[in-house]
Amino acid sequence: MSDAPKSSGERHIDAIMEQLEPGSDRYDVLDKAKRFKSSWVELGEKLLVVSSQGSFREWGYNSFEEYCVQEIRIKRGTAEKLTMAYRFMEKEEPQLLQHRGTAEDLKPLPDYRSVDLLRKAKEEKGFSEEEYQDLRKTVVEDEKSHPTVLKKYKEVASLRDEYDPLVPMKASLSAARRLHSALLSLDDRPDLYLSQVGEIITHLENELEARGGEPNAEAGEVKPI
Repeated sequence: MSDAPKSSGERHIDAIMEQLEPGSDRYDVLDKAKRFKSSWVELGEKLLVVSSQGSFREWGYNSFEEYCVQEIRIKRGTAEKLTMAYRFMEKEEPQLLQHRGTAEDLKPLPDYRSVDLLRKAKEEKGFSEEEYQDLRKTVVEDEKSHPTVLKKYKEVASLRDEYDPLVPMKASLSAARRLHSALLSLDDRPDLYLSQVGEIITHLENELEARGGEPNAEAGEVKPI
């Protein structure tokens, strides 16, 4: 066990955990948050459940963002990257998740920030298949550091921004999906706005498909209520 002094964030989490039943959902999320750097996949998976089920309300928080910032001490932007990176890996790289916690789990998973860049390359920036596979190799097979991945991503993304006319539409679609997800996490869900954002998402997906783009929508994620 490490003898290094604990940070204020770790002490804060420990104090809450001492008041909870070990093995409960809330305790489990906090435990994953403590081991965030080495187990981001588990934390991303748990946060998806907390957000979608609204568990944070039962724990005394008015919003998912408030829960993330005040209880587990991460910003909403970080929580979004974690959950979206986990969802993307589950969809595109399920083989990397199959052996977690077993003897076959011999190497660390890619940095969640690098996985999120892979997601952006595929879903937002319109990387060609060759460009995407090259970036994937850097992240998944070569296991390069995040700064190296980020540099490579920016080099290609800058060219795609210049030459791909669908990039603004893809970026708008991604922003609309994030807004839809944020509205779902509100305590008093604005159903009218959810419906309107859902219609915008459907319109953008149809426009992208008509122009030869790939909307990459996940089943049930962005349909109007």
